[in-house]
Amino acid sequence: MRHGLAFLLTGLLLFTLLPFAAPLAMHAGFESLGNLLYTLYSPFCHQLPQRSWFLFGDKFTYTLAEIQQVEPTASVWELRAFTGTPAMGWKVAWSDRMISFYTLTPLFGMVYMALRRLGYRLAPLPWKVLLIALLPLALDGGTHAINDALTGVLSAGGFRDTNQWLAWLTANAWPGFYAGDHFGTFNWWARLITGALAAWGIAFTVFPILAQLFQEEAISATRQQVRAE
Repeated sequence: MRHGLAFLLTGLLLFTLLPFAAPLAMHAGFESLGNLLYTLYSPFCHQLPQRSWFLFGDKFTYTLAEIQQVEPTASVWELRAFTGTPAMGWKVAWSDRMISFYTLTPLFGMVYMALRRLGYRLAPLPWKVLLIALLPLALDGGTHAINDALTGVLSAGGFRDTNQWLAWLTANAWPGFYAGDHFGTFNWWARLITGALAAWGIAFTVFPILAQLFQEEAISATRQQVRAE
C-alpha cells in the first residue's frame, strides 16, 4: 500500500506507451504484433491517420488529401484502419490528442510523486480548477465532434477543418496556420495544449487523493498487524 501509487502510475505509463510500439513493430517487420496493438487500442481512440503521428517515414504528420492519395477510401472505418506504408511510415496507435492527454497524465503523476519525495505535500487541486482545466479539452473535442457529425471526417470543409472563424478573428494574420490537422496548425496545437492541460488537472487532483488513500490503508494495515502480533 505504501507504494500503491507508484505501482498504479507504472501500469498507466506502460498502457499509454504501448501504442508507440505499434509503428515500431510494423517498421521491424512484426506486422501481426503491430496490427494487434492497433486493434487493442482502437476502442480507446479513433486512430484517424490525419490526426495521428507517423514514425519512420518521410513526414511526422500527413494531411487528409495526402493520405487519400495513397489510400483512396469512402469509408470512415477503412480510413481508421489505415496504418501507413513503408514510405509514409507507420502511425502511432494514439491520435495526437490522446498522446497528449493519456501519456501526460501518468507523467504528471510521476512529477507529483517526485515533489512528494522532495518534501512537498501538495493538496489536491480544487474541483473548480479541475473543471476549468477540463473545459478547453471538452470545448475543442466537442466542436470537432459536431464538425465531424455535420460534414464527416472524409471532408476537409467543416468549420473546424478550415477554422475560417479564427482567420476572421485574427485578420488572417498567419496563412497556413488555420486549416487542417497536420503539424503546426491551430488544430494540432489545440489538441496538444488542451490535452496537456486536462492531464495536469487530473494528475494533480486525483493522484494526491489516491496517495492519501494508499497512505491511510498502509497505516491501517500496519496497526492491524501490530495488534495481531
